[in-house]
Amino acid sequence: MKGMKRTSLSLAVLLCLVAAGCKTQGTDGNTTDDVLPAEPDYADEKQWYIDDKGAQADIFYIISTETGDYPLADGTICHYADTYADSLRQPLRGEMVGVDTLVSGKLNFFAPYYRQCSLQSFENDSTGQARMQVATADVRKAFDHYLQHQNGGRPFILAGFSQGAAILLSLLRDMDDATRSRMIAAYAIGISIPEQASAGDKHFKAAQGADDTGVIVSYNSVRDTTCALWPNSTVGINPVNWRTDGQPATLITEPSPLLPVGEQTKDTMTVSLDTATNLLIVSGYSATDYILPLIGKEGNYHSREIWLYRDQLRENMALRAERFLQSSK
Repeated sequence: MKGMKRTSLSLAVLLCLVAAGCKTQGTDGNTTDDVLPAEPDYADEKQWYIDDKGAQADIFYIISTETGDYPLADGTICHYADTYADSLRQPLRGEMVGVDTLVSGKLNFFAPYYRQCSLQSFENDSTGQARMQVATADVRKAFDHYLQHQNGGRPFILAGFSQGAAILLSLLRDMDDATRSRMIAAYAIGISIPEQASAGDKHFKAAQGADDTGVIVSYNSVRDTTCALWPNSTVGINPVNWRTDGQPATLITEPSPLLPVGEQTKDTMTVSLDTATNLLIVSGYSATDYILPLIGKEGNYHSREIWLYRDQLRENMALRAERFLQSSK
């Protein structure tokens, strides 16, 4: 339990630091003596997962933590994903393909490989902060490359999950007005957004409904408030009914992405937003395969934040994109 509490605290502190605009150090953003894999070259198409459907709007997605510490040939432990190593790319691509399949619908989908830091990095506050800067620097470069060479002036949805959502907050803070004007919405899924995230940001707007644009959508699902991994968030919305007033909604879906849908019995869940903490309270969830390694906590549904609401997210992204395109005409 001590390790779990320490990890939860460090992630919360890390999110505050990223939201407050911590800057990277050096070419690679490395502030430690860690051995770094080669920096991704985003002019190389192999450093991307792209599903171009010819749509009028894009999703730029930042994946969550799929990497653990691993030994190099000389026995040194590496704490970052090597985006050129097939064995380490495989889980990264797995999430990209999965999220594209579940939520993008008819929208174009862009996701960069990046040197995400390992899950073990978050056991210590200062270590997590330093290593996160490498990951953030990579995604900043990828996003700049996307805007200059791949986006073609189209409006876009910015989306990220867990570690990817923390990086998303940094991109939002640094985004210039012209780019921000083309952002349909930002989906920061599975993190707590502290007050520092909105400090000095004139564009910061939390979503209030299903079809407002230029807003931030964020939520964290738990069995009850004691199961939270990080502190209360300043942003929260119910992705089932897209309300912020605590009105419950019924969600009927398969509970686990680890089993074929046809082999599962659907759960009937009640989902409501606790307005005091901005946590999503979920009752009626039956699966037992959701506990994450290292940072997991029974009753916290962090690993299911996209799976459970996949239909709602896909429909909502399409709706917000439609509204944005209509208003731009």
